[in-house]
Amino acid sequence: MQWLLDFMAQGGSVLWFILALSILLWSLILERLWFFKRELPALNQQLAQQWSARAEHHSWHARKIRAAMLSQQKQAIEQFLPAIAILIAVCPLLGLLGTVKGMISVFDVLAITGTGNARAMANGISQATIPTMAGLVVALTGLYFRTRFKRLSQRGLHQLAEWLH
Repeated sequence: MQWLLDFMAQGGSVLWFILALSILLWSLILERLWFFKRELPALNQQLAQQWSARAEHHSWHARKIRAAMLSQQKQAIEQFLPAIAILIAVCPLLGLLGTVKGMISVFDVLAITGTGNARAMANGISQATIPTMAGLVVALTGLYFRTRFKRLSQRGLHQLAEWLH
């Protein structure tokens, strides 16, 4: 646990925000994984059973009911996907903020000591690079799952649309 605190201290205060956002992002990713693996098949099956229990499937009213079922399922499938996309976009920006903050401390060392104190400058440089790396790592892992969730949502909706014919 001490290594984590040391790492967070090296990265500066912005790294704590990146950690908080990564925890939130991964909570949403795990929730969506659970939904796509456990809940979506059951929901699709339930809607398909409701559709097949209907007496008629070809009237205007039936087509509107089918469209409403697909629309409601699409909303359930795409829940939290915009939030995941926003968190993925924000993490590298927070990393950039950490870079700027670290470079400001490097420039402060240069302004105070003149030609510079290498040890003090190294602290500022680590504060500049660690948040950038952390923000990019969080965003890259999130991008993988965002793309995967898009494919899973398209597949789930397509499967439901096929079942409702």
